[in-house]
Amino acid sequence: MRYAGRSEWTKLRTDSGNVWLLLGVVVLTLAVGAAVVMNARCDAPGCGEDATKLSLSGVMVGQVVVAVVAVLMVGNEYGTGMMRTTVAAVPRRLTVLFSKAAVLGAVTLVAGAIGVFGSLLIGRTVQPGLGFTEAHGYEALSPADSETLRAAVGSVLYLVLIGLLGLGIALIVRSSATAIGIVLGLLFFFPILTQVIADPDWQRLLQQIAPMTAGLSVQTTIGVDQLPIGPWEGLGVVALWAFGALAVGGVMLRTRDV
Repeated sequence: MRYAGRSEWTKLRTDSGNVWLLLGVVVLTLAVGAAVVMNARCDAPGCGEDATKLSLSGVMVGQVVVAVVAVLMVGNEYGTGMMRTTVAAVPRRLTVLFSKAAVLGAVTLVAGAIGVFGSLLIGRTVQPGLGFTEAHGYEALSPADSETLRAAVGSVLYLVLIGLLGLGIALIVRSSATAIGIVLGLLFFFPILTQVIADPDWQRLLQQIAPMTAGLSVQTTIGVDQLPIGPWEGLGVVALWAFGALAVGGVMLRTRDV
């Protein structure tokens, strides 16, 4: 496992494209979060804005880059035929799966943590000047606050799980373009469908099972009791999607010819 993990880390870091994509996760998360924060105001007490969730808005964009990194980690190997070399060097194919997942999870954790906690720092700096003050019912954003910490840690874990979801789907379909399309479809199709369906019960069900809608509920710090699904339960839904994809991908990696 150590040898396989070192090999996956070497392949990841020596591809300059991956380095730029991981940097893109951080930059986009920070940039989009900052843009949203600077365009939101709270001009009176009880304005109803969730300051923490606003600061973490960039995660919605950062997840797309995370998914691309995950898919290319497998798709590029299938596209170039290098996967045959990988399984020849590491005959235990589940070891290949676990090492890829571990390396991907680690780098996503680091990039996600920088982007998420950096976004909170931006929000803490900018929001008081936009009306998010104690006079309007808001304290400065701080990881010392349990709700803010839950939103931040949950957002980082969400990005890791989206990466694992992308990895699993790429192992199943063995095509980068197809896998990226499927992952983005899973993330964004459900929210669009929710807007089309008029039945409130079906809307609530879709919000509870949709990976992005359910997973990003972990960012909510105001009106949590009104959410279709609880913050940690929502993150659990994403985990089920991710580990389900990895399980199917692992079975197919073991049973079919590379």
